[in-house]
Amino acid sequence: MKDTLRDYWSTLRQLHTPFYAETMARDRFLHILRFLHFADNSQRPDEGEEYDRLWKIRTVFDKLNEAYAKFYKPSKHLAVHKVIVKFKGREFD
Repeated sequence: MKDTLRDYWSTLRQLHTPFYAETMARDRFLHILRFLHFADNSQRPDEGEEYDRLWKIRTVFDKLNEAYAKFYKPSKHLAVHKVIVKFKGREFD
């Protein structure tokens, strides 16, 4: 995990991930990100008991979930590798 977005384009040996620089220039990505909005900030809901923390991207999030459910059907023999999910317990070998 990188500390900042700029780290994804870092050329430092310990942080270097060529995929990002090969896909898009850092400044271009940051420029697009600056103007990328999915919700009107003046329509922000009150932070009550049922506050939706994803309110800014809720419509996009729901559309993606629909598409994933429609096109991705995992088999019953699905395994999640321990590298993907943080594990704080003890491993048994």
